Amino acid sequence: QVQLVESGGGSVQPGGSLRLSCKGSRITFGAYIMGWYRQAPGRQRDLVATITHDGRANYGDSVKGRFTISRDNAQSTVYLQMNSLKSEDTAVYYCNARLNFPKSDYWGQGTQVTVSS
Repeated sequence: QVQLVESGGGSVQPGGSLRLSCKGSRITFGAYIMGWYRQAPGRQRDLVATITHDGRANYGDSVKGRFTISRDNAQSTVYLQMNSLKSEDTAVYYCNARLNFPKSDYWGQGTQVTVSS
């Protein structure tokens, strides 16, 4: 069974930084588009960033210039470096692995990020 395990969440003050990690197991990690999504209370799950197998990144508008997604295929791990954090970044952050053909879609259990003074 595929597993995606996130880590690195926590509480930080506005302007601070956090680095999230997501390690995949039982998955051909290098073949997948990896992504981070987030969901705040009462809101839908939104795109934060995605990265293709060869490192092409895409970001949601609200995090451009502040967050950086990267991956290490040898370690089956995707990272999200979050800088200049704002209160509105507070959410549960989910790791996602997606393959378009054959169609596959997996989610991690989520990790809480709280930005508050």
